[in-house]
Amino acid sequence: MIKKKLSIRNIDRIIEMAWEDRTPFDAILIQFGLKEQDVINLMRKEMKPSSFRMWRKRVQGRKTKHLKKRVFEDGRFKCSRQRQITHNKISKR
Repeated sequence: MIKKKLSIRNIDRIIEMAWEDRTPFDAILIQFGLKEQDVINLMRKEMKPSSFRMWRKRVQGRKTKHLKKRVFEDGRFKCSRQRQITHNKISKR
């Protein structure tokens, strides 16, 4: 259960972080205080059902979303060609 009221900007950032392959749920917990189940509930609430199902299928079992399952140690990698997520509410303003 989400305990605190999140701003639209924070919700947008959480969604963006949840979609990123190499951003673990632990980073969202540290930055926003949301556990993995809270992120799942937020994604379910904020996304279309088909988008949520696609995200869950993508994230489920992904080693990079959990720090303990990662095989790499140092930082995070972001490709210079990586595009910003543009289908969130905040980025359309």
